Amino acid sequence: QLQLVESGGGLVQPGGSLRLSCAASGFSLDYYAIGWFRQAPGKAREGVSCISSNGRSTIYADSVQGRFTISKDNAENVVYLQMTSLTPEDKAIYYCARADFMMDNSDYAPLSGSDFSAWGQGTQVTVSS
Repeated sequence: QLQLVESGGGLVQPGGSLRLSCAASGFSLDYYAIGWFRQAPGKAREGVSCISSNGRSTIYADSVQGRFTISKDNAENVVYLQMTSLTPEDKAIYYCARADFMMDNSDYAPLSGSDFSAWGQGTQVTVSS
């Protein structure tokens, strides 16, 4: 059964770091791009980052470029989002999602929510002093 489970959220001070994990089951990361999205209260969902099935292509939102790093461990079937230099504007629920289409060894790395069809339940990230 397809499942995505996020973890690693929590409360962190401004300037701090967190690493989010997205554990996938029911399919292999070898064949699908995985994205991270976030939604803050009262705001639209925002694409944060995506990594392609072959791991060679990544994309980031301008708001997190240079601060966040996406990576994955295909053997463990886990995708990570390392977040540094966090600010209160990064406070949101963070979701991971699987791209619609199976693409083996592909550089395909979308960042539009409409390109993703399977979503996790989310993990809360709060940045506050």
